[in-house]
Amino acid sequence: MKTSQIAAKIVTRLFFFLLLIALVPFLQGDTSKLQHLYLAPKQAWTLVFPILLILGFIALLVICSIKKFSKTDLNWLLVLNTVILIIYAITLYIHIYRLIK
Repeated sequence: MKTSQIAAKIVTRLFFFLLLIALVPFLQGDTSKLQHLYLAPKQAWTLVFPILLILGFIALLVICSIKKFSKTDLNWLLVLNTVILIIYAITLYIHIYRLIK
């Protein structure tokens, strides 16, 4: 059980750290390139899966925090969800970075 607690805490902290690093280009001050950046999916239903992933992350993080990371199954679900969310965020960041450059 201790391993799942450590893994869940490390992965969630890594996610928040990577999110903070990804926000640095948006906060630097040169926003002229970002003003004309539009991400519009061709079909609106493709946004359902990222929204479910983010809502699942929030729900699992709240549940695990309330239970003080004592439930092993919930901890591993949080780890899996966070890893998939990190991968999705990295691909989105790469896509936006290519549009800016």
